[in-house]
Amino acid sequence: MIFLRHITVLITLVGLAYAAYPAVYGENGVVVARDLHACEAGVSILKAGGNAVDAAIAVSYALAVTHPQAGNIGGGGFMVIQMADGRRSAIDYREMAPSASDRDMFLDDSGRVMTSRSRIGGLANGVPGTVAGMELALDTYGTLSRRKLMNPAIKLASRGFDVSYGLASSLRTLDRSARQFPETRRVFCRNGDTYQPGERFKQPDLAKTLKLIRRKGPDGFYQGKVAQALVETNNSHGGIISLEDMANYKAVMREPVVGNYRGFEILSMPPPSSGGIALISMLNMLELSDFDSISWHSAEHIHLLSEVEKRAYADRSAWLGDADYFDVPQEQLISKDYATQRMATFSAEIATPADSINPLNDKELRDINKAPYESEETTHFSVVDKWGNAVSVTTTLNWSFGSKVTVKGFGFLLNNEMDDFSSKPGVPNSFGLLGAEANAVEPGKRMLSSMTPTIINQEGEVKMVVGAPGGSTIITTVLQTIHNVIDYDMDLQNAINAPRFHHQWHPDTIFYAFGALNQDTSDKLEALGYTLERRSSYGEVNAIIRDKRFGGWIGAPDYRRSAHALAY
Repeated sequence: MIFLRHITVLITLVGLAYAAYPAVYGENGVVVARDLHACEAGVSILKAGGNAVDAAIAVSYALAVTHPQAGNIGGGGFMVIQMADGRRSAIDYREMAPSASDRDMFLDDSGRVMTSRSRIGGLANGVPGTVAGMELALDTYGTLSRRKLMNPAIKLASRGFDVSYGLASSLRTLDRSARQFPETRRVFCRNGDTYQPGERFKQPDLAKTLKLIRRKGPDGFYQGKVAQALVETNNSHGGIISLEDMANYKAVMREPVVGNYRGFEILSMPPPSSGGIALISMLNMLELSDFDSISWHSAEHIHLLSEVEKRAYADRSAWLGDADYFDVPQEQLISKDYATQRMATFSAEIATPADSINPLNDKELRDINKAPYESEETTHFSVVDKWGNAVSVTTTLNWSFGSKVTVKGFGFLLNNEMDDFSSKPGVPNSFGLLGAEANAVEPGKRMLSSMTPTIINQEGEVKMVVGAPGGSTIITTVLQTIHNVIDYDMDLQNAINAPRFHHQWHPDTIFYAFGALNQDTSDKLEALGYTLERRSSYGEVNAIIRDKRFGGWIGAPDYRRSAHALAY
């Protein structure tokens, strides 16, 4: 039966075994990221003797230059770190709600949600966290100077880089969507004369900003000229960020959420990310099944995973938010016993209706409110070094190019992360996720996220580094990649290339990418009671795994987008 299972997987993946940029191997270190320039920045730091944290900082700043859709200094993110000496951390540099925020700030006078307020313009801006996050990582784990780590990004901004086809297309779209933001059109779109593929893109204003950060550290961003310009720009577009909000921002060092799946230790991001808890909860539920007799992407397989995903997303809706403001029942949600309770209602013969799955098995929470839209325009990168240190980073502006607001004279975009709060109980959003008081808007609070930067250890050493963009699909994307590797013994590149599917409780639908379901499987799933909906390909898993054959590292970028991997 095991032989037949692997034959089935092999046949299914025959057409998927290629990648836009094949997996790479390195003995000393690997960087996998969306942009080649960012990979080069990271590898240059590794070659100069820096560790994985040093390289991750260089990659992050480089992405702020070359991938303005999601790379940023005007946004935030999460970093999970596993050091070879056993130290581990989860750095939270998620954006914060300004001090003048209130829970009804995105409602009109009649109490209706005004979605445009949380998505476009100044009111959508949370206080940025990236610069503080990079400094906290550097102070705690870095070995090289800030100057050395930021120089690659500064050179890219001042000397320019050749615009890729993908970036040129995105900038053309930005030109149409940013008509009310002249500074954004000036900096990124040349006032309508948009960049063509292969043209040189120089960003002197951004270079100036990065040089201030290089010289002064976070004070060069959260105080002084940059902070003043950020507040003035934000306020001129209807925002409420103050100089005090900027000065008071702090990145936070948290304990990673930890689980165990079939002997592998799972390290992931705790709240305000929902990713780590939901991922471990789903893995706990999957551990109750033996996949030796379940064919990959058969109706039986997809049914089981969809039921697991439903239950985790139901819990996410009510019980996950910023733990500094809400008592998250983390230990219960990630316990093995709770996973067993959760799967007690699972039937192999029929799909469980979403309306009969209650958050934390509590019927009183059946009518929980809808959560906010969570954009898929995020970016993830993974880094390992020759000592065995590993870093997993997911960062974002939320939507592509964030709120479309560019800080005047300083060349960087601001996020629209305020949209990730729950604006009003009971109101559906465009992504259909559900949320509750745990994620209501409050001054100083960090909004809930699905970002799931993750590191997997085996026998005390790093086995795998993984994460993805994709909004609400991030968690299921990371889950299925890990599941493909551990339960179906796929090599990392094929595990990433494999087509994906997604269920998030509400809407009660399996969303699937091209190639994920054949007709026979679709028919069987519909007979079980599922609604199916085809959608475009999603996610971008940029991952690294320890090579079993030669002992080094294999870096695997996602073929769905123009991701890259470099090693040495």
